[in-house]
Amino acid sequence: MSSGRRWIEIATNGIFENNRKAMHGRDAKNGWYRYETRFAVPIFNEDGEVVRYNIFKGRLLIRHASSGKKYLYGVLEIKKETSKSCQA
Repeated sequence: MSSGRRWIEIATNGIFENNRKAMHGRDAKNGWYRYETRFAVPIFNEDGEVVRYNIFKGRLLIRHASSGKKYLYGVLEIKKETSKSCQA
């Protein structure tokens, strides 16, 4: 399973939005969804071993195409969570 798909599976607080601009009507005919998500980026030492993870939160922007399929359009508002530490 790709890591991008995992972001979507653990996403929460989904909000639907209609298109704000006419130009989006072609690609996102059924509107947009925004979800909150979290993800981790590994930090490696000189030997290539994971020593810890930096945890981030962000908002997924999903476009809902006329085919009924949903596509990850982008990850917005990415912020590092400084209060949490995750050791390997």
